[in-house]
Amino acid sequence: MSKVDIFTMENISEGLIAASDEMFYSWGRTSQSPIIYEVLDCAVGLTDAKGNLIAQANGVAGFLGTITYSVRSVIDKFGYENLKPGDIIITNDPYNGSGTHLCDISAVIPIFYEGEIVAFAANKGHWNEIGGKSLGSWSTNSTEIYQEGLQFPIIKAYEQGKLNEAVRDIIEANVRTPEMTLGDLYAQTASLRVGEKRVIELCERYGKEAILQSIKKMMENDEKLAKQELKKLPHGVFEADGYIDTEANGIEDVYVRAKVTITDDEFIIDLTGSDPQVPAPINCTRYGALSAARIIYRPIISPHGVGSEGLYKPLKLIVPDGTVFSATRPAPVSCNWEALSHLTDLVAKALAPHIPERITAAHFLSIVGTILGGIDDKTRQPFVLCEPQAGGWGAGVNKDGESGLVAIGDGETFVMPAEVAETRYPIIVEQYSFNLSSGAGKFRGGYGLIRDYRLLNSTAELTSIASRYRYFPWGVNGGKEGSNNKVQVFSKDKMFEKATFSNYPLKKGDLVRYITGGGGGYGDPLERDPIMVLDDVLNEYITIEEAKKIYGVIIEESNGKLIINKDKANETSKKLKVNDSAN
Repeated sequence: MSKVDIFTMENISEGLIAASDEMFYSWGRTSQSPIIYEVLDCAVGLTDAKGNLIAQANGVAGFLGTITYSVRSVIDKFGYENLKPGDIIITNDPYNGSGTHLCDISAVIPIFYEGEIVAFAANKGHWNEIGGKSLGSWSTNSTEIYQEGLQFPIIKAYEQGKLNEAVRDIIEANVRTPEMTLGDLYAQTASLRVGEKRVIELCERYGKEAILQSIKKMMENDEKLAKQELKKLPHGVFEADGYIDTEANGIEDVYVRAKVTITDDEFIIDLTGSDPQVPAPINCTRYGALSAARIIYRPIISPHGVGSEGLYKPLKLIVPDGTVFSATRPAPVSCNWEALSHLTDLVAKALAPHIPERITAAHFLSIVGTILGGIDDKTRQPFVLCEPQAGGWGAGVNKDGESGLVAIGDGETFVMPAEVAETRYPIIVEQYSFNLSSGAGKFRGGYGLIRDYRLLNSTAELTSIASRYRYFPWGVNGGKEGSNNKVQVFSKDKMFEKATFSNYPLKKGDLVRYITGGGGGYGDPLERDPIMVLDDVLNEYITIEEAKKIYGVIIEESNGKLIINKDKANETSKKLKVNDSAN
């Protein structure tokens, strides 16, 4: 067997990435759910024959982290001998590889070449409806997983290319939007066949042995890269703690903690000491925690690399069974992103003071899950608007935080356009603007968003959940806290505010307002460049009064222009390097 040259190996690597990208776009273009084709609440990837990640496309970060475990759960259940060409296996079992909640369906296809499994294509995405007690299936007040929808315990949806009619019939009979949900199944499985076709084409072009050699070498190189980067990080033990404050099912605070140990060869996250699982759907399973660990480890080690399984070899997770990060059946997990997101936040909080060039201050963190659903007055059919919200990210050592981006667990997703929401659902988006409240600092946090939904239907219900309602995003190195997430409901002359709503009844004309938090600041606010302060005033992010009060910068109007008046600045701002004026 001859050695593959580096140019061929690079072509194969890029070919695998291109195959993943094509899978991703194929799914987005063929799905019937706005949460897939607009929000892109999905992810795809390829693994080797053992389930080791070898390529992935952009997508939901929390899903990408589970691809390895979804494929391995299929291998563990069926073995290689019971897998045939054309088989497509689906699972949403959070306790056995799928890792998130029941709405997120993992699908896997074995890729055969010359009678041998050479790889697997896998994807995972949010189906808008999967049954259960609540519209949209995920619920903020469930107490056990059986209330949260259909469970697929690693089953074949297609056997040797033929649809399993029994599986199709069960789905159709148990979901509120069968046409849309089955459309998602067909689009998702079609995406896998695209990946299968492209990998087979690579095998035909370069030969099976060249493909297998290249995959092995890719993983070896990524492991070497990870260990090189580990050597650049501060070594030792770093700790952080906090609380999940969604108040789901009346549970106000869930204590969480993490201890991070970094050596030349390992990056260990120990979650021992976090609270036990709770009778509320904010738990995640061990597989969700493994995914979250990958989400935060990746940008610290190699944010721009390809990221095969080799990159994750040094990563270790320690968590006892039965915690909020390792819930066991039948604990509810439909809002698992809260635990998942807080795991990433704890690691960031522990390391941010020590590697500021790689980690920013805290962001709004929660996905701020949104469901507006009901029975449409015109069609008499159920409708379910389901989407994440975007918010403000934390400032860094040399930059302001980003404004209006989705949270870390949602990765490459988008917010649903107002036009699409208004076309598909009986609502009007009356406001979509910045929430101009974030953490001050030498560099300020990014701004959250305000999004208003006016109900046009006779009735509907609101389900929503968000943490960081009472505990705000933290700042770094003297930077101030950011602002909180909250949801307000306006009905006639009354306003009701909190972060978590469970099937809250709405009537025609009611308005639901989402206000997402701003990120934490970095550094002393009095050290902020006055020109940047003036720029914020000109952009109407802050007022002249706030410029003086928060940053010590005196801004006045002169000859129709706003200028920085260094002569009237307070003693602190006099020490700063300021220009005489700026437009």
